[in-house]
Amino acid sequence: MTKKERMVKLLNKETVDFLPSGIEFSDPMRFPAIHKGLGLSDDVTLDDYLENHLGLAVTKQEKPLFYRNDIEMMKQFEADGFCKVDVENGVVYDSWGMGIKIGEDGFFACFHPLQNKLEKSFVEKWMPERIHKACRADTLKERIKYYTLPDPLTEGNFDEVVEAKEELDDELYIVPSGYFGLYERAYGLTSIPTLFENFLLEPAMVGDLLDKITEYRIEVAKKYVEIGFPCGHIGDDLGTQVGPFFSPVIFHELIAPRYKQIFKIFKDADMPMAMHSCGAITEFLPELIDLGLDMLNPVQPCMDQKYLKKEFGKDLIFWGGIDTQHVLPHGTVEEVKACTVDVMETLGAGGGLVVAPSQEIMNDVPLENIVAMLETIVENRERVANL
Repeated sequence: MTKKERMVKLLNKETVDFLPSGIEFSDPMRFPAIHKGLGLSDDVTLDDYLENHLGLAVTKQEKPLFYRNDIEMMKQFEADGFCKVDVENGVVYDSWGMGIKIGEDGFFACFHPLQNKLEKSFVEKWMPERIHKACRADTLKERIKYYTLPDPLTEGNFDEVVEAKEELDDELYIVPSGYFGLYERAYGLTSIPTLFENFLLEPAMVGDLLDKITEYRIEVAKKYVEIGFPCGHIGDDLGTQVGPFFSPVIFHELIAPRYKQIFKIFKDADMPMAMHSCGAITEFLPELIDLGLDMLNPVQPCMDQKYLKKEFGKDLIFWGGIDTQHVLPHGTVEEVKACTVDVMETLGAGGGLVVAPSQEIMNDVPLENIVAMLETIVENRERVANL
């Protein structure tokens, strides 16, 4: 059974021989030390040991989110028209005009092109030409009205996505990236304070902005279906550590109807739908499931995992769950082992789990804790799948 076949069975709620994994690291430079810490021989790669089953395919318009720290790559993308690179101030401006901070462990939107009227000299130097009029408009309503989307069908945008699928599709389950999907892209363009104020003060105007972003997402989804990916994907961090960022009313009236349009493209093609959302979003799960959600990532520790499995285990596959906020960076080796087993048995008994941390493993996690987690996963993934 290939990794892709195992993932298909898992998503179909069928029995699998062992739980697949999807473990990511923020810093690949640590791989040699992890390999040594696990005591692996030279002929066994770290990936052989991990048995990661998922790959991520990313369009060139999304690459700055993930590769903002690779300055040479960003300069090449700048030459190809996909971004602007301000090395002096440590910012990459993507195809939307959003600024992404260079040097961060994760992607951080540090500049919002529609938040305020911008100076002409700045606009001409750093912003895509198609949004110059929007950036120079006096009011937010005008800036949203004049804002023009990047064209997802720009020549070359999907080249590396197609290459990734052709190269890896026979083995891995390739997820086509939908990160910074809808809500995140809206605050990326306007800022969180501006967006949240207008959720309440000007919901129709926010709806106009969300409609534009949805239009882009629909075109990308259609292309992903055409390419033949096995699933759809959206990424929006909807939650804080204690609950959603906004009320169920805002979610139901402004966000969910646009998700429905995006999800429908994939569901009409009989493709399962995966979503990344950090935070405690249990309150939104019933509606997301009604929209067609099949797999939830990263299942952070602020969510009650026993409740999730009991209430939603029949509908959702969980991807993640091992605590990267407290236990992995600050716990003892024994605490890491206990947490890993508990998550696997809670969310993955009999299947239903892609084993992974609740976020990519950052540099604050000690090597011995990484080794303890990985060894525990390998020791228990077959047993737990057969509980």
